[in-house]
Amino acid sequence: MYTPPAFRQNDPATLHREIHACRLATLISPGEHGLQASHLPLLLRAEEGPYGTLYGHLARANPHARLLAEGGEVLVVFGGADAYVSPSWYPAKAEHGKVVPTWNYIAVHAYGRAEVFDDAERLLNLLGELTDRHEQPRPQPWTIADAPQDYIAGMLRAIVGFALPIERLEGKWKLGQNRSEADQSGVRDGLAASLDSRDRALAQRMAD
Repeated sequence: MYTPPAFRQNDPATLHREIHACRLATLISPGEHGLQASHLPLLLRAEEGPYGTLYGHLARANPHARLLAEGGEVLVVFGGADAYVSPSWYPAKAEHGKVVPTWNYIAVHAYGRAEVFDDAERLLNLLGELTDRHEQPRPQPWTIADAPQDYIAGMLRAIVGFALPIERLEGKWKLGQNRSEADQSGVRDGLAASLDSRDRALAQRMAD
């Protein structure tokens, strides 16, 4: 990922928070027929390894599972807040007009090699953690125990899990740090006034 120094984020705790906040990641692997990409909810165990370890699962029938088992390097992309930036928000537009549109965003890239597993108990524990994470805020959380045991056993046979120890972790916080304070403030105000909640979310991140 091209990351000029002004946009570089190297703090592991900050990067881990962004990974935790991302609900759906993109897993990318090279194969003999080109790149393979899968969109997955992932679990981060930050205490495992120097940069943490990612856990997830794929359908056994997914060709991506075979690529992971082959042990090549994979890339996982976590997308954060993002928004279009209008040149009209820059005070510099009124001064000299030398401004153009851009896009502000937050992204984290994690690299590593996966270990694939199909042990039923290990898969069940992983699915339980992932489910609990997303069900917890609900007033009546669903649990795996709510489904018939034989049904869950059949579902487990149809998937494979993977553990991906992170070997390299990169973050890019492109939030206008290369602009003047006045221009940054103009962008924050413009995004904060937007009717789009995604724009307002990025405005908040710029103010953090």
